[in-house]
Amino acid sequence: MEALAIELVGVGKRFGARTVLAGVDLRVPRGGRLGVIGPATAGKSVLLKIIAGLHHPEAGLVRVAGRIGMLFQNCALFDFLNVADNVAFPLVHEGGVPDHEIAARVTARLRAVGLAGSEHKLPAELSGGMKKRVGLARATVASPDVVLYDEPTAGLDPVTTAKIYQLLCADHDASGGTAVVVSSDVEAVAAFADTIAFVDSGGVRWVGPAAELCDADDDVVRGFARGTP
Repeated sequence: MEALAIELVGVGKRFGARTVLAGVDLRVPRGGRLGVIGPATAGKSVLLKIIAGLHHPEAGLVRVAGRIGMLFQNCALFDFLNVADNVAFPLVHEGGVPDHEIAARVTARLRAVGLAGSEHKLPAELSGGMKKRVGLARATVASPDVVLYDEPTAGLDPVTTAKIYQLLCADHDASGGTAVVVSSDVEAVAAFADTIAFVDSGGVRWVGPAAELCDADDDVVRGFARGTP
């Protein structure tokens, strides 16, 4: 039987009178790369935050194997902390990690994302692409089993987008960890993921291999992937 990193069964989420998710079933194997796409306000980011434990569903079951790291859509960097301290935050919060090990892991992560020498800069001094890379370093510095990415390239130019996905690929090739990416960039996320889930109207409308997305047997999914009505 396939080992699962993430399992959602019958998950439902409401905000007041508004139903955002209803009866969502989703499974991600360990080491898998899932891309989550769909129209705006379909519930994609809420789904990601439920997996992360930041939102609690009113219905259903959520299982996640191991530790989680998350790259937030707006990066969510602490503006009063420099780059090094932002990246170190998960290790400091975790406790029990010696200071010298924290410093070494932060340095290694910043080097891996191309930001060596930026340790003392504040978020206000960074470009959008640099903030994303700091967020990526922070999400992965504690070597989590599962990493969640919420719109990792939103607002970035095509060149920077390609660099971010190269970093994601390199990270997961090296770690063998599980990744879930919510993205509006269908082409980029389909190139990164092995499986795609299409979320629409609060449910998962289609799940299948990324390579088959543009030829999905669902007209809505196929049209969304191809950018046609």
